[in-house]
Amino acid sequence: MGHRETSKYMSLILRHKPETIGITLDEHGWANVDELIEGISRTHEFNMDILEEIVRTDEKQRYSFNEDRTLIRANQGHSIPVDVELDEVAPPEELWHGTATKYEASIDAQGLIPKSRLYVHLSRDRETAVKVGQRHGKPVLYIVKAGEMNRDGYKFYLSKNGVWLTKEVPVGYLCKVAI
Repeated sequence: MGHRETSKYMSLILRHKPETIGITLDEHGWANVDELIEGISRTHEFNMDILEEIVRTDEKQRYSFNEDRTLIRANQGHSIPVDVELDEVAPPEELWHGTATKYEASIDAQGLIPKSRLYVHLSRDRETAVKVGQRHGKPVLYIVKAGEMNRDGYKFYLSKNGVWLTKEVPVGYLCKVAI
């Protein structure tokens, strides 16, 4: 089995279902590296070298180690409530959200809501938002009036891998853009 499959399985464990391999995450989303390796290696070829390679080569930089590499966590995308100690940051005036046209009616009606995740994920630029939208089907783009939202009291966070996060984006702060 390739590392890609193992990486997907690790993502499932660290973001959604640590109980699959009988481990728990602490309140900040950290898992014990030894326990993670032991749990994953029951069903997948897995050791510290493979883990380090997955973390190093992941194009979206989904994972972080602590300093002595005894703990690991997903940087974002959790469906279980963890506080990944995000930095609250004043956003630029505009951020972008790329999604698929199949979600358009829902977004136009109720704005952006996190659904199964803890936060809405936003992109810094149009190009990234298009890439994100294409993953889910025919893309549709929204500009998010982040500066205005922030002045109105909404909080924004910047994840370790450069994704902007916020709890919700009401319809009034969205502007649909033709691709």
